[in-house]
Order: sequence, then C-alpha cells, then structure tokens
Amino acid sequence: MSHSTVPRTTEAETGEAPAAPGDTTGTTPRKKPTGKPSLRLRFRRDRVLLLMTMPAVLLVLLFNYVPILGNIVAFEDYDPYISDNGIVAMLHSPWVGLDNFQRIFEDTAFWHAVQNTLVLFFLQLVLYFPIPILLALLINSVVRPRIRAVSQAILYLPHFFSWVLVIAVFQQLFGGAGLLSQLMRQHGMDGLSVMTDPDTFKFLVTAQTVWKDSGWGIIVFLAALASVSPDLYEAAAMDGAGRWRRMWHVTLPALRPVVALLLVLRVGDALTVGFEQILLQRDAVGPGAAEVLDTFVWWTGVRNQDFGYAAAAGLVKGVVGLCLVLAANKVAHLMGEQGVYQK
Repeated sequence: MSHSTVPRTTEAETGEAPAAPGDTTGTTPRKKPTGKPSLRLRFRRDRVLLLMTMPAVLLVLLFNYVPILGNIVAFEDYDPYISDNGIVAMLHSPWVGLDNFQRIFEDTAFWHAVQNTLVLFFLQLVLYFPIPILLALLINSVVRPRIRAVSQAILYLPHFFSWVLVIAVFQQLFGGAGLLSQLMRQHGMDGLSVMTDPDTFKFLVTAQTVWKDSGWGIIVFLAALASVSPDLYEAAAMDGAGRWRRMWHVTLPALRPVVALLLVLRVGDALTVGFEQILLQRDAVGPGAAEVLDTFVWWTGVRNQDFGYAAAAGLVKGVVGLCLVLAANKVAHLMGEQGVYQK
C-alpha cells in the first residue's frame, strides 16, 4: 500500500464544503483578462524602459523634428540679416508663397542637377549594391576563422577614412601625375588624368564609393547569414545539392528579406549621392558633370545667399524621397517581403 507524501486538507480545516457533482457554485474560477491592458497599466509596466529611451527621444525631437519647422523658409524671401535671432528673421521675412517652387521648375540648372543625381544613383545601384552581397558570400565561405577575421578587418578599414583621404589616394593613383600616368609615360604612352575627366567622373565617384563603403556594407549580410541554420545546408547536401545549389536554394533565400529592406532604403536615398565627396571634386571637373542636388542646394543657398530658393529645392527633394520610399515599400509588399514596415 502506497502512502502519499502530500498532506490532505480536510473539510474542517478549509471551512468549505465540497462541491456537488454538476454544482459550479462551490468554486469561483479566476477569470482570464481579455483584450489589451489599459494605457495606464502599460505605462506602469514599462515605465523603466520609457525613462531609458526618453533622452534618445528628446534628441531625435530636437535635432530631427524641430528643424522641420524651418521649412517655412521655402515660402519666404528669407533674409537672415533682419535680426540676429533666426526665428525673428524667419517670422519677419517677406512671404512669397509658391514663387520659389515656380522658379525651381523653370530652372534648367535644377533639372540638370536632378539628371546627374539620378545617373549617379543608377550607377551606384547597379555597380555598388551587389558588391557587399558578393563579399559577404565570399567571406562566409571561408572556413578558417583567422583568415575570415583578417579579411573582414581589411575590408572594414576604408570606411573609417575621410573623403579627403579617399580622394587623395585616388589622386595619387589616377591623377595627372599619379602612378598610372607615370607608368604609361614610361612605356611611351600619353598620361591619363581620370580625376579631371568629366566623361568618367560618374564612374570615378562610383569606384570611390565601392572602395570606401562596400566592406562596411557586408556587416548586415553576414549577420543574416549567421542566422541560417546549418541543418539546412546538411539537409541540402544529403539531397545531393552541390555548393552552387546550396547557395541558390539556402543562402540567397535567407538574404532576400535583408536585400529587400536595404533596397527600399537605398531607393529612398536616390537623391542623396554624397555631398562631401562630390563637393571636393566639383571644381576639378566642373559643375556640368559634378552638380547634384545636394551641391546645388549648398551653392544656391550658402554661396549665393538665396536661402528661400535653396530651402524649396531641399523640400522638393525630401518629398520626392518620401514618395520613392513608399513606392519601393509597396513593391516589396507585392513581392511578399516586409520592407520597411508591415502592411
């Protein structure tokens, strides 16, 4: 006969009568909460996290959202010399309505800057965007951890160089007195100055971007590849899939959501192709080849003191960029990907 180690509670100790069969009044089951908790309850539950994020939220509001109020300059003939206080000068500048936007759409220099910007964007999208993916696949295939770590460090290093240093390196290699021109002259050929050729400037800018940022761009793709289960590769190998088959059916589908997200973000930056990089080389090739929207806004707003006109051009750029993000995100949804936000 077995004896239970759990003490039994008698009826007299509890003071409760046992419930009869079919009688539900003897016990009162606890009701499970239904629906979402109230806002007050959620605030009390997450108050520590909210306090931790408050400084970051204040910084974002101060430096990202409060300056949006300055877009009113795009509708004014803004004169910063009315007052030492910029807000007072903004409030007392003459109101011109949509005249600045009308000037933009009638300005051939603006549309030329848009054309150069879009050409650079498509070149960088075709020639630069796939390179971090290929580098991530190449590094992920390296078996020895030491070789992989050294390769990543070498590829990451140019990202931390300033654009002044990057352009100086390219000048020493491809300038009129650079290494390439000297080698050509030693073999009886004419020197070649890629840095001052307007016809090859767009390819030069793309090559500089690839050398500087492609190594840094592989971080996200390597993180996505690290999350792929090795069991998938083993199962594919057991089914007879070779290296290329495993890459096509296992690796690339794992990268597809990340590629879609980064592509949407890249399309949103279509009108931003590198202000500092191009401004440093603008005088060498001339504004006809190097003028993009960012340098156009800087040149008209800062150098020519036409702040209202430059603000209108920047506002048009921002609105177009927002529309491009929404359109690209819609395409990502149609392809079955999440994109920047869910439906």
